[in-house]
Amino acid sequence: MEFQQLEERLRSIETLLLSQKTVLNFDEAASYTGLSKSYLYKLTSGAQICHYKPQGKHIYFNKVELDHWLQRNPVTPINADEIEQQAATYVALKNMGRAKS
Repeated sequence: MEFQQLEERLRSIETLLLSQKTVLNFDEAASYTGLSKSYLYKLTSGAQICHYKPQGKHIYFNKVELDHWLQRNPVTPINADEIEQQAATYVALKNMGRAKS
């Protein structure tokens, strides 16, 4: 039981240290974002995520840019009334299209 507690505390400390850095290496970026290394590599090779290669080999990420990338395409919650209104508009437009045919 004591070993598990030490492991948990160590992970907690690592997470705190990681949150203090501004530039992350590839492994740290994967851990920070929660993305698999293979998916993160796919994103970098396709230039779909901002990254840096100062020596042409090792990949680095700016933490602020990672945060912006993670927060792209926000989805705003809608309430039940808005859903009803969107559904009614959709049905009305669909019916108008049938009436013209």
